[in-house]
Amino acid sequence: MEGVITGITKFGAFIELPGGVTGLVHISEIADEYVKDINDFFKKSDVVKVKVLTVENNGKIGLSIRQASENYKPPGKNDRGKSAAVNKASFEDKMNRFLKESDERLLDLKRNTESKRGGRSSFKEAF
Repeated sequence: MEGVITGITKFGAFIELPGGVTGLVHISEIADEYVKDINDFFKKSDVVKVKVLTVENNGKIGLSIRQASENYKPPGKNDRGKSAAVNKASFEDKMNRFLKESDERLLDLKRNTESKRGGRSSFKEAF
């Protein structure tokens, strides 16, 4: 479906659809890449292809330009599973590294504390 951009805000773009109804494309649904400013992608009165995502009871219409693109590929279960496994492995690696470093720091602290205590007691005994 096509619509005309009637307004651009920091959070999205308002699109007038056929029949005169207006919907909103949230900034996260503008493009597959990070969008800091919608004006870098579109301007008011541009004609854009959109996909209707939601129609709420109060009449608000949620749209997507990103998902209406011919190049859009929805995330698959395999993609999520792979990234979850990678994230899990990297989390476990990070946790193991953290524990090892913590143990090493604790040992250093104990050594420093013991050597200082020993130095104090010998200092006291000297006087």
